[in-house]
Amino acid sequence: MSKAAAAQTQAPTSWFALKWKRWRFYLSAFVLIAPLAYLPTYFEDLALERGDVGLGQRDIGEITAGPWSVRLAEWQIGAPEREGLAGYAKVFTLAQCRECIGQIKAIYMRVGEPRSLRTAGSLFAGSPYRQMAEVLIPEQASPEAQLWLTLEGWDGAVHQVRVPLSDASPSTVQWLKQRNRRP
Repeated sequence: MSKAAAAQTQAPTSWFALKWKRWRFYLSAFVLIAPLAYLPTYFEDLALERGDVGLGQRDIGEITAGPWSVRLAEWQIGAPEREGLAGYAKVFTLAQCRECIGQIKAIYMRVGEPRSLRTAGSLFAGSPYRQMAEVLIPEQASPEAQLWLTLEGWDGAVHQVRVPLSDASPSTVQWLKQRNRRP
């Protein structure tokens, strides 16, 4: 039997099969075009990662501690993120001044006054031009809390400065107020 005769004897295709052949083209086009909606967010995140838009989404400013100064920024504007059993954390970034790059050994940050250098908080890591730290927000933190920045030099000098949480991260203060209202 020839192919032409076999094609004539086949049953007509169903309505669903005809519609599927037409709509799978539209579905394929949608699958290709849908990711374009996420491109602006992708490029904003990429610029933030590269440092094209500064240290973070919200610049806190220049902070002086003893003979050194650092520029501090909030990495992303928003509420602290849940970090499993550790609790909630917020990411901050900083850049050391050019004159103090070789003099600073370590920089720490925490919410509330540290009892000693051993409890100084989260250690900033990275190059001196952009260091990042994930600061834990304690359960008992109040909206009036302060961030303590501890700078330790290679000569053993330790300098501390406090920054009001309302200046450093207004979104975290708002989150703390909402959380404290809950029973």
